[in-house]
Amino acid sequence: MLMEILENQNDLKIEQFVTNINQALTLDLIVLAVFKLSLYIGSIILSEIVSKRAQQSVERPICPDCASLLERKEWLPRKIMTLLGQIIWKRLSWRCPNGCKIGQITPFDKILGISSSQRTSNEVKRICCLLAVFVPFGIASTIVETLTGLKVSAKGIWNWVQEAGAKGIQKINEELEKLNEGEEPQLNEIESEVAELPMVIGGDGVTVPFRPNEGSPKGKTKWFVVNIGIIARIGSKISKTGKKISVIVRRRVIAVLDNITIFKNHMHLEALKEGINNAKQIVWLSDGAKGFWTVFRELFAGLKNVYGILDFYHAAQNLYKGAKAKHDGRTKKCQEWFEKARKKLRLGKAKNILKEITQWLKKDEFTDEVVRILSNLKKYLEFHVDHINYDHYKALGLPIGSGMIESACKWVIQQRFKGVGMRWSQKGFKNLLCLRVAFLNGNFDDLFVFP
Repeated sequence: MLMEILENQNDLKIEQFVTNINQALTLDLIVLAVFKLSLYIGSIILSEIVSKRAQQSVERPICPDCASLLERKEWLPRKIMTLLGQIIWKRLSWRCPNGCKIGQITPFDKILGISSSQRTSNEVKRICCLLAVFVPFGIASTIVETLTGLKVSAKGIWNWVQEAGAKGIQKINEELEKLNEGEEPQLNEIESEVAELPMVIGGDGVTVPFRPNEGSPKGKTKWFVVNIGIIARIGSKISKTGKKISVIVRRRVIAVLDNITIFKNHMHLEALKEGINNAKQIVWLSDGAKGFWTVFRELFAGLKNVYGILDFYHAAQNLYKGAKAKHDGRTKKCQEWFEKARKKLRLGKAKNILKEITQWLKKDEFTDEVVRILSNLKKYLEFHVDHINYDHYKALGLPIGSGMIESACKWVIQQRFKGVGMRWSQKGFKNLLCLRVAFLNGNFDDLFVFP
């Protein structure tokens, strides 16, 4: 059938394409000329295929208002922009014999998976949205035109992102609503050997610039925190130097521009989908932010074989603040005490450090500011006393640093949402963020399932 379509074409444009190919000298020019010809021929074939299918008999449709069988009317033209270019065909329209105000019904549009007002095909929308996940809308528009010749505006891509992102948000909200009603979500597909690995969960926050008023770029930038979560399965491998190192085998990302309670709900949903109830070993790993430790206590602390681990480097950073206050700045004495205390912390001797700080505070020789800093450090270590047994964690082969979640903040948020001059509306940000997270989690194509 394809050869028949091409043989019936008496198209001067094809002859011009062939001439361009023959005149091209370098390989890149030949490739581009052939590519353009293939797109044009593809659009011809596509138009013929769609036109022939439109002429095939379809079941007589029923009026959605009165349930009467509709009457045939006329063949209406339809055109749509596809990845191969614009195609045109005619399809049969139907009307209600009882005069119901339903307009003209075109069943073939539904068969093709397009709406009555759609001017661009779904595969173009998907490609444009995928590009927008990584680059600004204007750049995405330029890339599409450069690669395919299609002229798609940045505004058009923005609109498609809003459409797909809203669909993704609605899907997640429906899952959260079911979970709230007691219905647990369906488990994600995970290989059995991966499911045996330790599950490491963490949370952190990163600020993003927003417009002060929706729909207007005017005014002073506002900064809001986006809460980031990661659920990973951790394996190991032998490095080139023969050292055993940890590697992320599987990961899922949670990113929410909302308060910590809503973030907790999203984290709970994704953890259940990742099989937390069947995990052999669970690790919560984050810095000292109280909101994230509240999430840990309310969601995970009561599970079996769970470890709450305070990021070692964050704990060490707080030790240095205490050393700096006690020993008057970056002195040699300050550095010596810090190095010893850091080593004690690493070896699981945090109680010795706490005892020493307690003795310091009994002395009446510090300023109010020094007392405040040392008191905060003491409370900090006491709060996390069950989360800083680093020697035990390392013996079990568990990570003690939260670099995994901190790096997630960079590649989930900063790489796309904190470019020079970028400021977001909350709606636009949430919809694009939903697409970016869906791509990172392997769920992007689910938002573009054609009817």
